[in-house]
This record gives sequence, structure tokens and C-alpha cells, in this order.
Amino acid sequence: MDLAGQRVVVTGGAGFIGSHVVDALVELGSDVVVIDDLSVGERANLAQAEAAGARLVVGDVRDQELLDQEFAGTAVVIHMACDNLRASLANPQHSHEVNATGSLLAALAAARADVTRFVYVSSSEAYGSAVHSPMDEEHPLRPTTVYGAAKAAGELYAQACMRAYGLPAVVVRPFNSYGPRSHSEGTSAEVIPKFTMRILDGLPPVIFGDGSQTRDFTWVEETAQGIVAASACDELIGEAVNIAFGRGVSIREICGLLLEILGSELEPEFVGGRPGDVDEHYADTRKARSLLGFRAEVEIREGLERYVELVQTQAPLGAGRSEPIRNW
Repeated sequence: MDLAGQRVVVTGGAGFIGSHVVDALVELGSDVVVIDDLSVGERANLAQAEAAGARLVVGDVRDQELLDQEFAGTAVVIHMACDNLRASLANPQHSHEVNATGSLLAALAAARADVTRFVYVSSSEAYGSAVHSPMDEEHPLRPTTVYGAAKAAGELYAQACMRAYGLPAVVVRPFNSYGPRSHSEGTSAEVIPKFTMRILDGLPPVIFGDGSQTRDFTWVEETAQGIVAASACDELIGEAVNIAFGRGVSIREICGLLLEILGSELEPEFVGGRPGDVDEHYADTRKARSLLGFRAEVEIREGLERYVELVQTQAPLGAGRSEPIRNW
């Protein structure tokens, strides 16, 4: 499916990953509409896209009337709106309502609108800790948090709507992304920005657990390219696909690389493990390579160097932005 000239609605498109997906779609020549309540995402993330013609609708993904209005006449819906993992630990019911109920409502609205493609952007957290590595798309879904469970529920809702209502559904499972527009504060902040900010503040980076837990880190612009490629792939209807670099990197290794890149002699501080934390995440990316021709190329050290340079040149990001340590 050629996305150029097609109307594409992206829910959660003002967020960290979503805004990069929007940028990629605009570059392709899609007519892009973003639905986002701006509770986590920021309009500033869409500055370039809006200047090029993308339209932002500020609203809640649980608003059925809004979804029906904006999905009408739409070719593709890329559903990315969600409540994040750490927020789900403090407020699991809200996580369920946004991530599971919101996804069901989006899928049903897409079915009513008779869209050509409904792309549900899930999460590697739906897998839980690896039973086998690398984790292919047939890996069992054994989530360890309400966030992961709700993302898995969204997958099942999308696939159920395909079988019951003929909705052409695709499931995309991105692994951990990092890079421009990533959050350094609040429940959306991820490990790489948090480590970076503490080191810049002259504070020891804090590792939860022993640091041996692994993640598959992908430069966010490449994650976005993979999501867009999956959205255009006819062969993926009714299927799921991993989008990742395809290498497991330990949290301890990430910490060491950042300390080295920043020229710091600080030593990490180790504290108790996080609730529901997964031990191992490492994607099998053969399906994405085979069907999409997708292969992430930004190696972890190169990506960390890029991110550090970005933070250091974008005042006031950097020193003075560290938050108190909270174990979720």
C-alpha cells in the first residue's frame, strides 16, 4: 500500500515516538491528522509537521464521537495513544482504560469507518521477560505489568475486530526507543535520558537491580521508519511484527557507555529492583527484514553519542534537570 497522498490518522502522534512517525508520514506525502490529548505529548513535537500541513486535533482517544468524526474518510489509522508503563503501576485502572478500552474504541471506530488499514502499535512489554532469545513474534505474551497486559489486550482487540468486523489489522511491537524528544522527567522518562541528566548534574546514575537486565534499544527515527513501513505492508495484515535493532544491551552497559562518553568518573549507585521489571528483552528482527526490508543501523554507542550531543546543545536541557529517585 502506498501511503503517499493517503489520509492517515495517528493517535498519540504528539508523543515521543508518535511525532517521529508523523514526520516520516509527512515526508512521504501523506495527509496526516494527529489526535492527542497532550497529557504526555507536546505540540512542540509537531512544529515541523504542522508547518508542512499536518493537523492536530486535541482530544481523548476514548471520545467515540471524536474518533468517528476524524476516522471518516481515512485510509489508515495508526493507533499509538497510550498511558505509559510507570504510570500504570500507580494507577492501573487508568492504564487499562486508556490502553485497553481506548484501543478497543479506536479499533471499533476504524471498523465503522471502513479504513483500509488499522495499525495497532503495541509494545515489547506485552511479551514480558524472554522465555527464549531472541524473541520472535511467536513468543508467548506474558506481561509483568498492567501496562504490558493492556497493550496485549489491545492486540487481541484489534485482531478480534479483524475477525468479527473485517478490520484489516496490523500489530507492531516496538522495543525500547531513544533519541530526540525523549522525556527526561516524569513517569515517561526512560533510562537513557535519566542517566544522562544525572551525570550532567554531577550525580551518580542510579541502577535499579544489578544492571544485568537487557533491553533492545533502537534510535527513535529508525523505530518510526519501521512503524511506517509496517503500516504500508499488505503482507502484514493479520500479523504482528517486531521493530527493533536486534541486540540486547544491559542497563549496566548503557550506564558505562554514557559515563565514558561524558568523560565522567562517577560510579553508578545500585538500589532495589523495580516492580514488574523484565529481565531480558532482545528481538528477533528477521520478519521485519524479510517483509519490510527494515534493518536498524544506528549502533548503541553512536546513538548515545548523538543523544548526548543533542542534550548538551539544547539549553536548558542538561545540568539541573535531574529528578529525585523514585522506584516507580
